[in-house]
Amino acid sequence: MTDFWAGKRVIVTGGAGFLGACVVDALVKRGCPPPVVPRSREHDLRREADIVRLLDAARADMVIHLAAVVGGIGANRENPGRFFYDNLMMGAQLIEQSRLRGVDKFVAIGTVCSYPKFARVPFREDDLWDGYPEETNAPYGLAKKMLLVQSQAYRQQYDFNSIFLLPVNLYGPGDNFDPASSHVIPALIKKCVDAAEAGLDEVVVWGTGSATREFLYVEDAAEAIVLAAERYDGAEPVNLGAGQEISIRDLVHTIAELTGFTGRITWDASKPDGQPRRMLDTSRAARRFGFVARTPFEEGLRQTVEWYRRQRLGSGRD
Repeated sequence: MTDFWAGKRVIVTGGAGFLGACVVDALVKRGCPPPVVPRSREHDLRREADIVRLLDAARADMVIHLAAVVGGIGANRENPGRFFYDNLMMGAQLIEQSRLRGVDKFVAIGTVCSYPKFARVPFREDDLWDGYPEETNAPYGLAKKMLLVQSQAYRQQYDFNSIFLLPVNLYGPGDNFDPASSHVIPALIKKCVDAAEAGLDEVVVWGTGSATREFLYVEDAAEAIVLAAERYDGAEPVNLGAGQEISIRDLVHTIAELTGFTGRITWDASKPDGQPRRMLDTSRAARRFGFVARTPFEEGLRQTVEWYRRQRLGSGRD
């Protein structure tokens, strides 16, 4: 617990979601009063009137903006317009109305999808503008990147303290396991667990397996966001990651082993790999607010697999 959070009025958009629930928990453990968590059925954050009503009621000192419309490669390909519009409108209007209402600090959460498709590895924050994002998730990545432009412009013109964080792909208990919209780790865990329990001898995976990804355990990501909210007030964007990459091929074999799937893995090369490589340079987060990821990757995967299995049992599925 720290004195910084005592009496702080905080709004956490997306606070009931996968990452948001962990951020809310981390804030409360640090001594923050229970944050305000707007729900979409009461506050449509694409609508200015709903944002104004939320901010006027909460009288927040800080807004942590986690709410996003997001998904894996398939969802991005099917919803480019929605992913661009919804994410841009939510973030841009929240920042503007927070400024107008005297919010002391705004924490904007971006995405690794904002980086150029062929960015140098590891991705450094200074390289963020050196090319166009990977096509399948460019509308989402660009919508989020506009919040960095807005944050820096508002800092320059209005002295508005808005920081911008760039988390890598997240995973962990509570993730989205819906095949229509899930990211790679929950999608693979579901495929392998379901196949193993059904006695199937094959799992089909998108792409060639050659692409690499970096993953950050959700509780580590929440810790990073809270540390930045407390300690960082700079204009520069900051990467949040674990600083390690793994190929999708190696990831699939690791998940197959953890889930007990012993059948054949078939690669559907007609489906896209997405960005060729992803790994972040995480040194700025360590320097500026002392964040270093703590959860070993295989241990985080094991906990995620166990959580998914418990959920299946709890839902009454065989």
